[in-house]
Amino acid sequence: MKIILKHEVSGLGTAGDVVEVKDGYARNYLVPRGFAIRWTKGGEKDVAQIRRARKIHEIATIEQANEVKAQLEGVKVRHAVRAGDSGRLFGSVTPADIASAIKAAGGPDVDKRRVELGSPIKTLGSHQVSVRLHAEVVAKLNVEIVAA
Repeated sequence: MKIILKHEVSGLGTAGDVVEVKDGYARNYLVPRGFAIRWTKGGEKDVAQIRRARKIHEIATIEQANEVKAQLEGVKVRHAVRAGDSGRLFGSVTPADIASAIKAAGGPDVDKRRVELGSPIKTLGSHQVSVRLHAEVVAKLNVEIVAA
């Protein structure tokens, strides 16, 4: 099935790309979550609009991405959450929580869709988080999850 990506999907492409995927993956995952729309001839008009919006939010050059990476890696990020006595969280920490914690710590404004968690964060302590700034630049930072 041909689809038009509305957001960056790792392993597939970036917003505005027209890609071919298996029918079930598109029907059951990409389209319901708003990551993609079905390709139509009329949908081709949307591609230009999606690409314009992507250029506004995208870090244009590798040099800019490296500058943001240096800022991110210099920030000490702490996020306070509710947790039980054993150190397990009530729920989990989401990429949106990480993005707001980076902003609160004085770091640059990061889009929540760029934050990549290896696995859901469900315990207190220090956790490694990746932020994909550019296709070739990934910032790694430690996020300290503390009890509120």
